[in-house]
Amino acid sequence: MLDLINQNFWSIRAKNVESRNVDFRNVGTISFLGWNIRLQHISWKRVNQGSKCAFLIHVGTTSSSFHNGCKRSAEDLMKPTQHIDKVMHSLSNEEIQKNHLHLKTTIMSVKWLALQSCSFRGHDESPSSLNRGNFIELVDAFEKMNTEVGKVVLGNAPKNATYTFPDIQKEILNIMANKVRQRIRGEIGDAKFSILVDEAQDESSQEQMAIILRFVRSNRISTERFFAIKSVSDTTSLNLKNQISDVLVRFDLQVQNMRGQGYDSTNNMRGSWNGLQALFLKDCPYAYYVHCFAHRLQLTLISAARDVSDINSFFSHLDSVINMITSSPKRINELKSAQRKEIEHLLEIGEREFGSGANQISNLQRAGGTRWSSHYSSVKSLIDMYAATCKVLEYLSDHSPNVRSRSEVGGVYKTMTTFEFVFILHLMHKILAIADVLCQTLQKKTQDILTAMRFVRTTKTILQTLREDGWEEFLEEVKYFCSKNDIHVRDFDASYMVGRSRGREYPTVEHHYHFDIFNAAIDFLMMELDTRFNETSLELLSLSAALNPKDSFESFNIDNICKLAEKFYPEDFSQQDIYCLKVELQHYQNDVISEPRFQVPTLFDLCRELVASRRSESYVVLTKLICLVLTLPVSTATVERAFSAMKHVKTKIHNKMDDGFLIDCLTLNIE
Repeated sequence: MLDLINQNFWSIRAKNVESRNVDFRNVGTISFLGWNIRLQHISWKRVNQGSKCAFLIHVGTTSSSFHNGCKRSAEDLMKPTQHIDKVMHSLSNEEIQKNHLHLKTTIMSVKWLALQSCSFRGHDESPSSLNRGNFIELVDAFEKMNTEVGKVVLGNAPKNATYTFPDIQKEILNIMANKVRQRIRGEIGDAKFSILVDEAQDESSQEQMAIILRFVRSNRISTERFFAIKSVSDTTSLNLKNQISDVLVRFDLQVQNMRGQGYDSTNNMRGSWNGLQALFLKDCPYAYYVHCFAHRLQLTLISAARDVSDINSFFSHLDSVINMITSSPKRINELKSAQRKEIEHLLEIGEREFGSGANQISNLQRAGGTRWSSHYSSVKSLIDMYAATCKVLEYLSDHSPNVRSRSEVGGVYKTMTTFEFVFILHLMHKILAIADVLCQTLQKKTQDILTAMRFVRTTKTILQTLREDGWEEFLEEVKYFCSKNDIHVRDFDASYMVGRSRGREYPTVEHHYHFDIFNAAIDFLMMELDTRFNETSLELLSLSAALNPKDSFESFNIDNICKLAEKFYPEDFSQQDIYCLKVELQHYQNDVISEPRFQVPTLFDLCRELVASRRSESYVVLTKLICLVLTLPVSTATVERAFSAMKHVKTKIHNKMDDGFLIDCLTLNIE
């Protein structure tokens, strides 16, 4: 029977074979193991035709032909010793250690370059190149420092496993970045979270959207973590929402667990009807939107600078002074030389003290358009280098190459040496120093919204005190500065005349500077703070204030705390939970509030103390509510830090990075 089958073929007809090479003729059927098999006798064509033989053509004349490749694969398959699992297990311990060392060197090089925001590749990575790029040069440095590493990398590595190909570098980087993201996802667990989102352009003019997650970890410490950055060509609110949702779904973060949103004031973000925050509120009504506090403060200072005419003029003159000095390296060197001589003189007469870092030579700081902390640095630097700056301008007014340059420098110098310029310079230094404390506080990752509002209130209190009681002291400081720098001080009892109008009564010089500039600037700033940080208009914040431990729990109110949980977090607290919360608060009032260790300034510190004392195990529902309040976003400063890191990673000479490579580099660099 088997011989009969071997002499025939099954009736499986390949179309091309049937038409050209084989003549099939039916010879009947046979029964075999219950199957009826139709047999055919085959008459082969084009077989005995020399080099045109169909079989020889199919086999091919080279070892790389398809037939020979299949033959070798079949032979390897028939040899168990050639199977991959057998080959791997047959490696010696020495070979395994060498492979581990080789791979470890590659991983450490990729990790170091990503952490330091360095580029990976070079222009010429050939062995003859003098600079083969950061990655290969770093591996080469490891090779030179360790002979064992030198035996397994670069030229001594197996040709099929050099691990220097760019795709290998990106794959290793992606594995490490995914590990970091999975770890962040593990830290979140089942906790509620908030998102912080902002947009910025990278060096290739692509719009990038950064996503930060704010949550409270299992140890009850609130934190903000960089999670993703997405390239978005369409910045409409719907597309941004879809992009964010895709990132959250990929890591199994449910939108229903979102309890806060933090953006800037652009319409596509905060729009009440079609903005990003409105779209997320449709999916989760408890994802409350909080306008970035730092951005509110920035808008407050911008309004004060633009709407008070004297201050607006001052900042224009300040920009002219700084641009005049910093526009030329020669002028910068002259400023530093003048500053060095001034510091040496002050040290000689005892007006400055010796000390490490106390007498550094610096430069005038240029103010940024959106970073108002840079305005404080700009004002402060000019006060510190006022005398040196005047000397440089005096020199330039005498030695500039043409009349136009001399007149420009002379105009700037004349404005800078007026009493009004010096007065407003010191006033803005005083006001911005007070606001800078609030600005720096709002940018802390662990900042909670109640502490942020408390610092807003203290800022307004300090400004009010300055307005009511600080005039005399401030004026003496300005007069002392003027006398030290030979600035003419105006007669404060004289009339302050503007223009050539006659027959009208003018206020005195003191009235102008005291009420029209000093008080007006402070009043306008306080009015803007009241408008933009109006907590009474936000019931969520006013009720959350009942949890604030400040001033020995002065704002503690059981009804407000229960109302906060019942009205704003009904998804997280059932009616039974609300009842348990009331009972817990009664014990909490007599237990925690009276104990000295819980007299802490912030809600963040209170939560940490509850965990450290294990009181959180007794006040479970209250601790859960505190964590939800701590989850509310305060500012988008962490997003801005991500964009700052992006400028170091994606630079002008490395502006063609793909999105996957960019996000992996940023993940390792930031987190």
